[in-house]
Amino acid sequence: MSSPAASSEHPAKRRRIEPVACVGVSTVTAQPKARPAAAKKPAAGAAAAGKDEVWLIVGLGNPGPRYEKTRHNVGFMVVDSLARSAGIDMRKLERSAAVGRGELHGRKVILAKPVTFMNNSGESVAALARFYKVPSQRVLVVSDDLDQPPAAVRLRQKGGHGGHNGLRSIIQHLGGSHDFPRIKIGIGRPNGELDIASYVLQEFKRSEMAAIDEAVAESIGIINSCLALGMAKALSGQRL
Repeated sequence: MSSPAASSEHPAKRRRIEPVACVGVSTVTAQPKARPAAAKKPAAGAAAAGKDEVWLIVGLGNPGPRYEKTRHNVGFMVVDSLARSAGIDMRKLERSAAVGRGELHGRKVILAKPVTFMNNSGESVAALARFYKVPSQRVLVVSDDLDQPPAAVRLRQKGGHGGHNGLRSIIQHLGGSHDFPRIKIGIGRPNGELDIASYVLQEFKRSEMAAIDEAVAESIGIINSCLALGMAKALSGQRL
């Protein structure tokens, strides 16, 4: 059996291989590519935090069938209509108000109609706000407004009472705070010599009711927008 060619070479003629130093050359170990840092997700509770906030939605008016269809009770009309559409029972009496609790757009809401009569509305509103720990910024009040044309609707983030005794009472009982949002529905001013007190306690005329029904529906749309989109967007006119 013949030997491999390499083994037949004479030892003296074999080339000696010396080790060579690698000067200035470093050995680099390949590193895995760094992945871009993932964007931090908000904490699980952060997105849901707003959903746990309670809103107190108050309609102003006077209690009893005698006042049910009067101009001063348009705030009651809005809350009644909202409660019907949301399936919220308003028969419970609490803190001198007819109260219903439920959820709208994933947010907890308390609907309230003070039964203290208009001029003392603040007693009930402040008591409910304290009991349920609702800050004034989430106490949304719906009232009539003499200084707007009939059926005109306006959302304001805060403001004075504008001569409205119900709003005056709420400001007083909230410690002087004007920082509660309100929806004001115009009822206009009386013609002729009819005094204001008599005018606001008059029932709406039949000819006015179609426009008032639209104003009630518009007010409910604003409430829904405040809850679903936030106050800033609702104030800017965005609606669902």
